[in-house]
Amino acid sequence: MVQDPHHGDTLFHFYQSKYFSAITALMVSQHFDRLPHHGDEAEMLRGGLLLSYGMHQEAEAIFVRLADTTVAPAVRDRAWFYLAKIRHQRGLSVEAEAALARVGDALPAELAEDHALLRAQLLMARGDDAAAVSALRALASRPAASRYVQFNLGVALVRAGDAVAGRALLDKLGSAPAADEEERSLRDKANVALGFSALKDERAADARTALQRVRLQGLQSNKALLGFGWAAASLKDHEAALVPWAELATRDPGDAAVLEARIAVPYAMAELGAHAQALRGYEDAVAAFDQERGALDRSITAVRSDVFLRGLAKASDKDHDDNTQGSSDSSDRMDQMGWFASLKSLPELPHPGHLASVLAEHEFQEAFKNYRDLLFVQRNLEVWLAKLASFDDMLGVRRQAFSERAPAVRRSAGAIHLDTLAQNTQELNTQVQRVQTESDAAALADTQDRALLERIQQAKNTAKALGDTPEAAAARERLRLAEGALLWRMTQAYPQRMWELRKSLALIDQQLAQARSREAALSRAQTEEPKNFDAFAVRIKALDTQLKSTLPKVVALRKDQEHAVQQIAVLALERQQQRLTTYVRQARHAMAQLYDQAAVLIEAKR
Repeated sequence: MVQDPHHGDTLFHFYQSKYFSAITALMVSQHFDRLPHHGDEAEMLRGGLLLSYGMHQEAEAIFVRLADTTVAPAVRDRAWFYLAKIRHQRGLSVEAEAALARVGDALPAELAEDHALLRAQLLMARGDDAAAVSALRALASRPAASRYVQFNLGVALVRAGDAVAGRALLDKLGSAPAADEEERSLRDKANVALGFSALKDERAADARTALQRVRLQGLQSNKALLGFGWAAASLKDHEAALVPWAELATRDPGDAAVLEARIAVPYAMAELGAHAQALRGYEDAVAAFDQERGALDRSITAVRSDVFLRGLAKASDKDHDDNTQGSSDSSDRMDQMGWFASLKSLPELPHPGHLASVLAEHEFQEAFKNYRDLLFVQRNLEVWLAKLASFDDMLGVRRQAFSERAPAVRRSAGAIHLDTLAQNTQELNTQVQRVQTESDAAALADTQDRALLERIQQAKNTAKALGDTPEAAAARERLRLAEGALLWRMTQAYPQRMWELRKSLALIDQQLAQARSREAALSRAQTEEPKNFDAFAVRIKALDTQLKSTLPKVVALRKDQEHAVQQIAVLALERQQQRLTTYVRQARHAMAQLYDQAAVLIEAKR
């Protein structure tokens, strides 16, 4: 239950995944001590928000400090789990294991499998495959264990030396029916792992069996086609090898498997004795490789320019808008991104396919997230710096308005004599007290009753002047009855009129108190408001100085991170170029061998 409204404001932003708005609101509330009922809970939330931006060291310090507090164990265990997960993504295996060791028995049930899988992956990362197998077997024995558990167990078994059991598990997974795209992709991955393991052990027939189960249009299809061709070639069935290699050679050359297929096709033709076709195939491959190297040069140039990261940031914004309801404000879009937000589409580049595999790697994703967050901070600092200038202008306008209006307000206030009004009110209260003591209903007569009383009195004076005639006596009796009726009516109305009078007097007292309070506030404002203006001016100046000193540092860090992101991409593209160079050498060597063989045949015929 939320007891502090400011904590509710933070949660409002948090549950919309607006982490920057949430953490700034939370830290402001903590600074002004606005969360008396949610101290530890708010601090744990701050740790989680820091974690959402990848600040795992700062988050760990908070989690350690709150380890023995009254924070719910489930919340604490979830925090340590996500800390371990982020560290694993960043390649910090030792630190990830340390965080995972702090997870207790209160982790929510929906994260239990992810927790066990992460633990097994960390064990395999440090080479303890036997312990990973033990952990995964315990998890796989559960009825609701997912296929990811079986896949990881199969891989761990192979790595631990129990290849027979590992291959059996992968084979079972690779031949099982799949209900959706996720399961089909995992099945393909299992078959590729099984196939290439068989190729490594020179079991070509088993490799073909596994690889032919892979879909032709899945993510693993290129590797499967390449491996299937080599399996057929190992069995000396080069004609069968041509089929998958020819299909693979027509695909996007950004994949290393496609490039290898370009020289594998003429190799198979040469093995089949079609030397002329093989020679043309090698020549076409060399020409395609040269063309691809030119395309890679253009991609490297684009990556080293601003086009790459601008396109990357734009693609990142678009991906996020597609997943949410979208936003017209770019800063708001970035505000909603956390550390687990990832790239799903390619930026606009001359040959975007070159970077498809690079963008899928953790190293690049983590580097880009750092760049994205620094860019967001830079934009916010620039916006805040512009707002400070507006605040300075607003302060100047308020200061001028105060100096212009203060004299007139002082004159208006001086024209109102509150002491005189209070004295008059006191006199009125005294009169009302007398009326109430004497039950003087006539004193509370309204205008109509007063007019009737006056007419009756005038009529009585007239009747008195008529003497003792019968007509005068009758008139005086009627006037007596009329006066009695009027007094009776005023007596009946007296309680209500007295209540209304008392209510009005109370309102007057309240308004006088308010007037005195405002008079005092006005008096204080005469001396305090100029001081407040000066204090605001000093604060704006201090913030302006701080922002102007911080912004260049953030810009420098953003540029350094920009260079780091570009360097990761450039190195990956250069590795592709080196791979092309190797393929070109192999193709030229094969061409030379074909020329030598042709020369020998010609010489033999002579």
